[in-house]
Amino acid sequence: MRHINTIIIGSLLAISVNAVAQDEFTVVEERIRSLAPNAQSIAISETPIEGILMVQINGDIVYATADGKFLIQGRVVNMETREDLTESAKSEVRRELIAGVDTTKQIAFAPENPDYELMVFTDIDCGYCRKLHAQMEEYNENGISVRYMAFPRAGIGSKSYEKAVSVWCADNQQEAMTAAKLGSDPDPAQCDNPIAEQYQLGQALGVTGTPALLTADGTLIPGYVPPEQLRERLDKMAAVSTTTE
Repeated sequence: MRHINTIIIGSLLAISVNAVAQDEFTVVEERIRSLAPNAQSIAISETPIEGILMVQINGDIVYATADGKFLIQGRVVNMETREDLTESAKSEVRRELIAGVDTTKQIAFAPENPDYELMVFTDIDCGYCRKLHAQMEEYNENGISVRYMAFPRAGIGSKSYEKAVSVWCADNQQEAMTAAKLGSDPDPAQCDNPIAEQYQLGQALGVTGTPALLTADGTLIPGYVPPEQLRERLDKMAAVSTTTE
C-alpha cells in the first residue's frame, strides 16, 4: 500500500509541476504577444537556468523570466562546456527554415564534387559580396560550393532589387551575375522570380548584412571570409560536429 501511495503522490506532483510550467508559459506568451502582436509564431521552452524561459519569436531567440516580468536579450553560454546555447537554438531554427528551400531557385557556382555547400545571401551592389565573387574560382578550388540567394539590403523595389531580378531573368544567370558583380548594370528584364521570397527568408533567418553564409546545419557565418580561411573554418566546424555526435 505504501508503494502505491508513493506512486500516486509522485504522479500528482508531476502533474502539479507540469501545470505550473504550463501556467508560466501562458503568462509569458501573453506578455510577449502584447509586445509583438504581429508575431507569426511564438514558441516557449525551458532552459537550464531556473526561472528563465527561452522564447522563439518567429526566427529570433530571446529569454523571459518565468513570471513574465522581464524580457532578456542576449546570448546564454554554458561556461563549463563553452557551448553557446543561444546560437545552438538559432541554428536549429535556421536549419528548419532552409530545409525546404528549392535549390533550383538558386544561382550556383560549384565544383564538380564539393566538400561543402553554402547558401550565400548576396547583394549585387555590396562591396564585400563583389570581393567574394571575384574569388569564386578559389572557393571552388577549396571544395566550396556557393549557392546564391538574393538579399537586396535596400529592400524590395530598390535598385539593387531590380538588378537581382534582371540577373535572375537573364538567359545565362551565371554570366549575368558575374558581370553585375563587376559593376555592369544587367540588361533590364522581368519574369517570374524568387527574389522577394529569398529576401524575406533572409530576414526570417536573421540576416542583417551581406554576404551572409549559411551551412547545411544552420550555422550563420556573417561577412566575407577569404577562401582558404573559410575552408579551415568549415573543416574545424565539421570536426567539432563529428566529436559531439
